[in-house]
Amino acid sequence: MKRNDDFETRRKHLEGLSDAELETRFWSLIEELIDPLLKLGYENTTPAIERSVLLRMGFSSLEAKALVDGCMEHNLMEHGAGNVVYRLSKKDGTDVRTAGLKLIEKACWEEAEALFGGENA
Repeated sequence: MKRNDDFETRRKHLEGLSDAELETRFWSLIEELIDPLLKLGYENTTPAIERSVLLRMGFSSLEAKALVDGCMEHNLMEHGAGNVVYRLSKKDGTDVRTAGLKLIEKACWEEAEALFGGENA
C-alpha cells in the first residue's frame, strides 16, 4: 500500500546534502527555534522566578516575598531581585543574607537604586 503524503516533494531541497551538511542545517534550525526562547529568559522575569532565586540564596519564602515586593516598588525587578541583593552585598562588603535583611527592613533601597542608575532605575 502506498502512503498518501508529500514527503518526497518536501524533501527535494535536502536531497543533495551530505550527512555533515544535514547536521549543520539541523543545528542551524534548532538555533532559530531556541534563540527567541533564550532572549525571553534573559530579558524577562516574574516575581515567582525571583522568589525562587532568593530561596536558593538562603532566604525564607516570607523574606523572598518581601524582597521581591521591594524590588517591584522601587522598579528594580528588571535587574533581578537576587542581583539587587548580591550587588548591594558586594558594595557594602557584607554577606548576601545581611544585605537582603537590610532591604527587608527598608534600610537601604535608595542605595540599591543607585547601584542600577539612580532613583527608579
